[in-house]
Amino acid sequence: MSNNRRRLQGRVIRNSMEKTVVVEVKTTKRHPLYKKVIRTSKKYMAHDETNAIAVGALVRIVESRPISKTKKWAVEEVLETPEIEEA
Repeated sequence: MSNNRRRLQGRVIRNSMEKTVVVEVKTTKRHPLYKKVIRTSKKYMAHDETNAIAVGALVRIVESRPISKTKKWAVEEVLETPEIEEA
């Protein structure tokens, strides 16, 4: 059984909402005519059921059913947790 849902990887930039994180996905591609590398970033709201993902974590998000007006992605896996600095 294959799973055709899109998966993206990005960093959590905001986690101030209940059960929601904002993930910034950065992509690079080459312009077809001028061959210059173009960097773009896009923000996705993703569902976080545990409400425990910290800002700066690297996560994989997966396409899901619409959970709210703007939330159509869910956190599938936390790939890397941020380093905690001690003062």
